[in-house]
Amino acid sequence: MKATAVSNGTTVKPALAEKTFEGLTREDLMRAYRTMVLSRKIDDKEIQLKNQSLIFFQISGAGHEAVLTAAGMQLKAGHDWFYPYYRDRALCLSLGMTPLEMLLSAVGAKDDPNSGGRQMPSHWGHKPLNIVSQSSPTGTQCLQAIGCAEGGRLYEQISDISGRETKFQKDEVVYVSIGEGTSSEGEFWESLNQACIGKLPVVYLVEDNGYAISVPVEVQTAGGDLSKLVASFPGLLVQTVDGTDFLASYRAAREAIAYARARKGPALLHAKVVRPYSHSLSDDEKLYKTKDERAEEAKRDPIARMARFLTAEGLTTEAELETLLKEIEQEINAAADAAIKAEKPAPETATLYVYSPDVDPASPAFATDPAPEGKPDTMVSAINRTLKDEMARDPRIVLFGEDVADASREDALGSVPGKGGVFKVTHGLQRAFGGTRVFNSPLAEANIVGRAIGMATRGIKPVVEIQFFDYIWPAMMQLRDEMSMLRYRSNNAFSCPLVVRTAIGGYLRGGAPYHSQSGESIFAHCPGIRVVFPSNAQDAAGLLRTAIRCDDPVMYLEHKHLYRQTYNKGEYPGADYMVPFGKAVTRREGTDLVVITYGALVQRSILAAQQAEKDGISARVIDLRSIVPYDWDGIAAAVTATNRVIIAHEDQLTCGFGAELAARIGEELFEYLDAPVKRVAALDTPVAYCPDLEEVILPQSADVLRAIQELARY
Repeated sequence: MKATAVSNGTTVKPALAEKTFEGLTREDLMRAYRTMVLSRKIDDKEIQLKNQSLIFFQISGAGHEAVLTAAGMQLKAGHDWFYPYYRDRALCLSLGMTPLEMLLSAVGAKDDPNSGGRQMPSHWGHKPLNIVSQSSPTGTQCLQAIGCAEGGRLYEQISDISGRETKFQKDEVVYVSIGEGTSSEGEFWESLNQACIGKLPVVYLVEDNGYAISVPVEVQTAGGDLSKLVASFPGLLVQTVDGTDFLASYRAAREAIAYARARKGPALLHAKVVRPYSHSLSDDEKLYKTKDERAEEAKRDPIARMARFLTAEGLTTEAELETLLKEIEQEINAAADAAIKAEKPAPETATLYVYSPDVDPASPAFATDPAPEGKPDTMVSAINRTLKDEMARDPRIVLFGEDVADASREDALGSVPGKGGVFKVTHGLQRAFGGTRVFNSPLAEANIVGRAIGMATRGIKPVVEIQFFDYIWPAMMQLRDEMSMLRYRSNNAFSCPLVVRTAIGGYLRGGAPYHSQSGESIFAHCPGIRVVFPSNAQDAAGLLRTAIRCDDPVMYLEHKHLYRQTYNKGEYPGADYMVPFGKAVTRREGTDLVVITYGALVQRSILAAQQAEKDGISARVIDLRSIVPYDWDGIAAAVTATNRVIIAHEDQLTCGFGAELAARIGEELFEYLDAPVKRVAALDTPVAYCPDLEEVILPQSADVLRAIQELARY
């Protein structure tokens, strides 16, 4: 019987060369083994570089290589979508990322495709491979993966989207991975619920190495077994596997991926793996793992197990494996040498890609003339009509949130008037555009924003609603660490332009502490988010249209008290009317001082200025309209013209946005001031339920008038 030669001169019998295991040939298995060893050796090289102070952080995928390689061999780069986590080095190698690309990330090089030197190593991202930029918070990627899967479905269902055939694959799946510890995060459970509700093609890989840093699984998971907890989710295929066994992992991953590709629903692969290295180089596992425990883990090392299998089956020899190891080490050493010499990002690039480099919503392109039509109407009507016009113009726009649809059960629409939001802002939009584009979400704010990020990453344009600003905080991780940073952290490879609408503010009587908050200054402190705050119907239409058409995420703040006032009504300004961001407007002329304000304080400031005029004080009132960006040139012009400044806003005084404006005016315009900058704001207390208390807590026209009088006398 003739033998088959292999690379190092050893031989393999033809029968063994032709034998398959789970459909894999000898060449497939050797390729898998090579990927596993490559992954481990890159970890080792990074550890060496860290010890030499040539890189600055290291976190390994050691012990996870078998299941990750098994999954990666069956997923399709650039076809499927990927939301990996930091242990997923072997998966990324399987998909086509190179050792050089990984080491460029480790050294923080300019040409690092993951982030351009902006993120820690092992924070994977690769645009051509559809690996969406990963962040450090654990679990946030789960909801984005849901939105990504929904984005593919929306492209499939909305036939009016131009070029949609190139934006999705009919059999695509979305891969998302987490460690077992991350399954303690609520957003994982929210995502699992949504995946099952939507029967979405999402493949979860839970890489359970028994520890979340130092916290063992029995402290993280009730009963110590996640598979048992998720087993009752309807339509979810749950597979438990020894993730250190390559063939078992390959078989389980094949079933999970096939289930999702066939559109049967989501699948969860729970892989029991090991972590032979510490959590990261900032951790020392010897502080909490016993010697015996570490010895038992070493026995299950997936690379050693794979090597024993290959040699036991006669598919290779020890000599061939040794030759392969040397080849891998040479490849990694060459990549490391190239990475160390690679150019670093230039200092002047530090501020690039906080916002879109291509679309500037403060530019003249967003300044269009109004074409008024109809009778003056309320802010609610202006927002509703703008949404309707924009949805008719752009089929990529979808609108969702709590209670925003007319009726989730569409067969009821013939016999009910429809909800359309608690303030009726979105009333009739589901009837006009259908349940595919206007739909209700679960009562879960992180769910809303996280899914919107995933959709927007794929080019869908979500306009989502958080019912009350007071309840936005469960979504704060998605807003601050994900939505605001995606473009920057991926070096402009990915972005998520979307609009978050929310009802904000008090003055409604009875709102109490949890329906009356103003906290816009918090979002002004989140680079990457635009923040706008209209005070009248016409601006509401123009700013919303700009928010939808710009290329950045926007917080669009709708003051509840202003929804149906008569003094801020306006004719609808037309289907193309836009107001550029960062352009304040003078609501009242004056020469003695200026009141800089926005939102509900605009009208109160105008009334105060009118009253002050009776005392011979001429007060100018400026409406900022947008907070990020704000109109510094307009502010500076008003300050230099009047020399006295009041900043009035509804948010609390301490750390309110007025503090930023006052500081900058004092720093840059001090020589033009004839008096100290004065602020009018809410007390540093929650807003109470009793109207008498609310009136004291929130700034009133009388407070602005008092400030005008005091400043004029200074």
